[in-house]
Amino acid sequence: MHILFLRCCAIGVAFSSSVVLAQSDRLEDGRRAYESYCKNCHENEVSKAPGTRQENDWAERSKLWEAVLFEHAEKGYLEMPAKGGVEGMSEYDVEAAAEYMVTITHPDMPHD
Repeated sequence: MHILFLRCCAIGVAFSSSVVLAQSDRLEDGRRAYESYCKNCHENEVSKAPGTRQENDWAERSKLWEAVLFEHAEKGYLEMPAKGGVEGMSEYDVEAAAEYMVTITHPDMPHD
């Protein structure tokens, strides 16, 4: 019985470590996508794009669920074209970049 418990604990630790690693990898993927596709507009506030590090620019937007933010990034919103105007950008990169932007703009905001 004791051995079974230890094996279950080991599996749990291994699984939780892989989840943390996967989240860390996704955040890094989001950073790369942001740097490649989003940074220019969101750090220079092109076409009224909310500044990534400007919390006040996101005051109303931050009340939206992440799913709505992802939809805006994927399909476009106001003056922002779908996928930021990058036709070949994958859905994964769009969502990872949006997650990264939320993380750096509102680091304490809970995720959906």
